[in-house]
Amino acid sequence: MVEEKSLKITGANKTFFTKLGNTINKILIPTKVGINGLLISAKRNSLLKNYEKFTKENYEIEDKEEFEKKYEESYNAYLEVLDKYVMDSIYKKVKTNTASEFEKDALSKYYGVISLKENEYVEYKFRKQKYLMELDKETVNVSKKDSTIERYNKFFIDKMDWIYKGILKNYSIKIADTMNVYDSSKDWIYIKIFNTLEEYIKEILTLKYKMGDEQFKSIQEEFEKYDSVSVGKLDRRDQIEKNMVLLGISRKLFTHSLPLAVAEQCYMKLVRDARNLVQETKIATKRERAYNTLITLIEDYNIKLLSTKVYWNNMKERDNFKNFWHKYKQIEKLKETDYIEYVKQKEVLFIKDDISKIKNSKYDYSNLIKYYKRKLVDYGEIREINGIKSVGHYTSNTKIKNLIA
Repeated sequence: MVEEKSLKITGANKTFFTKLGNTINKILIPTKVGINGLLISAKRNSLLKNYEKFTKENYEIEDKEEFEKKYEESYNAYLEVLDKYVMDSIYKKVKTNTASEFEKDALSKYYGVISLKENEYVEYKFRKQKYLMELDKETVNVSKKDSTIERYNKFFIDKMDWIYKGILKNYSIKIADTMNVYDSSKDWIYIKIFNTLEEYIKEILTLKYKMGDEQFKSIQEEFEKYDSVSVGKLDRRDQIEKNMVLLGISRKLFTHSLPLAVAEQCYMKLVRDARNLVQETKIATKRERAYNTLITLIEDYNIKLLSTKVYWNNMKERDNFKNFWHKYKQIEKLKETDYIEYVKQKEVLFIKDDISKIKNSKYDYSNLIKYYKRKLVDYGEIREINGIKSVGHYTSNTKIKNLIA
């Protein structure tokens, strides 16, 4: 009877003890955050010291291996304490409803990264390092210690360059088995490539600009172009144009992580998207804008990429491009003497070249070919003749327009 009474009392006061436990947790969590903060600060300082020793220019060759080992060890220890901070502090604060919006968002992103572990382990490894460093960078910035911020940013940029190259290299490997053959099931990889390039520009390239990094100066013009095409709400055409600029930047920053063969696949994806957009757009002004984007993309693809291609799997394609390139160089001579004619002849060359590529395509580009031929008629490159139109059992002289090359 005593035992039964005791159990009843405990049960009756369950809510009280739950509240008491939550209150104790809320009291202890700030202390836990403080302890983790001290550990993170110590590991960060150790990391920065070892990084600076490893990257300094004047050191004995025999010291390099030792410096590199200490740097890698301190980097791993730094990541471990950051990971522990997420689970010990942020997770518990979210669970007890004491977390800030920033902390809630941080935990949500953490779970997003963890979800990659089972099926995308290589990407998971890079993304987790990226996430933890970005999380700590916020802490460093809040400290407002200029010397620490500058030291950390140098390390942050260096490591992030390595991480982004690893992520993009992983994507390149994934689409390597579909070279020269478009596989729609791989569309998600192209999307990830473009999104990753944009992440890099927004987060890392912008930081390089603030720090006066020399690499930024080499692509400043392309960066300004990206800045102008990524403003406001973007429609399909804007997205294609933005991704085209991103690819142009990648040819300077990620030539090894996104090899030419992979970049070519990305360009081909954008060209297909632009062709489809011209075909599908019904409003004349919007279709004309989509067409202009397609012509610009065709020029970028041929001039920035194919002109640098050394190895060709298909000799017929190589010969066709050599013929195209010869015509293009001839047209280039008009640039200084007759600019209007130069623009016209260049556009005509791009149209004819694209018609030759799509006329026997497995995709239906009939509407695009009609649109191209209309452009060639306007430029006087092909002519129209009248024909005879048959309707039912009768034949009339109703005029129909046939475009004859």
